[in-house]
Formats: sequence, C-alpha cells, structure tokens
Amino acid sequence: MGAGATVTLGVSLAVPEPYGTLLQAQRASFGDAAAHGIPTHITLLPPTEVPASARPEIEAHLAAVALAGRAFPVRLSGTGTFRPLSPVVFVQVVEGATACSRLQEQVRDPQGPLDRVLHFPYHPHVTVAHGIPEPAMDRAHRELADFECAWTAAGFALYEQGADQVWRLKREFPFAQHPSAGPGPAAGPGHPQGPGVEAAPAFEVTLPSGTCRPPYQRRSAARPPATL
Repeated sequence: MGAGATVTLGVSLAVPEPYGTLLQAQRASFGDAAAHGIPTHITLLPPTEVPASARPEIEAHLAAVALAGRAFPVRLSGTGTFRPLSPVVFVQVVEGATACSRLQEQVRDPQGPLDRVLHFPYHPHVTVAHGIPEPAMDRAHRELADFECAWTAAGFALYEQGADQVWRLKREFPFAQHPSAGPGPAAGPGHPQGPGVEAAPAFEVTLPSGTCRPPYQRRSAARPPATL
C-alpha cells in the first residue's frame, strides 16, 4: 500500500460454531444480502477507517487489552430491534453485556489508536437483519424469538473489510486469564486457525464448547417475542 493508504477495521467477539453459521444462514434467508460477507459477531468496534501504517500500533494495543482481559460467559436469547431509530433486528445478549461494554471501552481507549465517537450508545447485540423490507424484518424478529446460545468468550478478533465488502479475520487476541486451563494447545477464541490468520503469540487459552438451542426447538409456543 502506498503512503496515505487506509483500511477499514472492526473488532468483535465471534459467535462460535455451529451457531455462527446457523445465524448467518438465517440472516441470508431473510433476504439480507450482506449476510455472507459478515461473520456472526458481537461488535466491539464498528467499521473504522484507519491509516494502513497504523496496523502495528493497533495490534499492539489490542494485544495489551487482551492481556489484561479475562474470559467471561455470554448468553444469547430472544430477539430485539432498534426500529424505528435504525433498521436492525438482532438476537439479544442477555449475559455478558456488561463485560462486552467494558471491553469495547478499552478497545476505544481515548489514549489509544482506536479512539472514536460512536453514532449511537453502545448496545451489545448480534445482528440478524439490517436494512431489508419491513415484512422480512418482522419475520426475523418472529422466527428467532426462541433462539438461545451460551458459551465462554475467551478472546476477541480483528477483522478487515475488503474491496468486495467482505469482512475477513486478520488476527485473534485470546484473553490471558481463563477460568479453567485445559491441557494441550488452544484452538483460539471461537475461530479455527487458518492460512493468513495471525494468532496472538504471547498466550494460549482453551475454549469450552458452548450449549445452544436452535430456533426450531421451541421452549414454549406461547412465549411472546422479546422487545427492546
């Protein structure tokens, strides 16, 4: 990249498999064309354009945040919406929201390289429909109302948006502190390690498997949809 080049970065917690793919497929089924380019996640830093030359400083900052972090439980349950303020339907974060809020503040530390003002107050969530026709938004809200998923967040990750608008994993940042250290090497915080993905080198963690209930396993047909 030449001088003055920029990249668009985001920081998020991944929703682990198989539920990340399940929710991504559901989002696509509602007619959201962006679904296939956006891994299922809880945002910690929304899309942010930065100088490409700032990447080393940004990664060092994120590694320091992870080094001071501790794994925490996350649970998703039910749906909510930001309508009419914003055309979004989401799965709610009902456990781990406080930890996510604290973590995103550390990522956007005013003294760090990712300081920025948010357009809306931070509200951790998992988007399942964005900017599609109202009937499809209503369908997303209704069909995922009984979705549940729980796991231990063992770290976060840095993503970069390509010219094709697809978000790609660039580096994982596992937390240094984990409630139970397991034997053997770590698999990473919710992502398989693959070519071109740089893992944070200083520490390893083990991610316990999560337990989730897909939306078609209804708890109660009489349960009303969740509201924001």
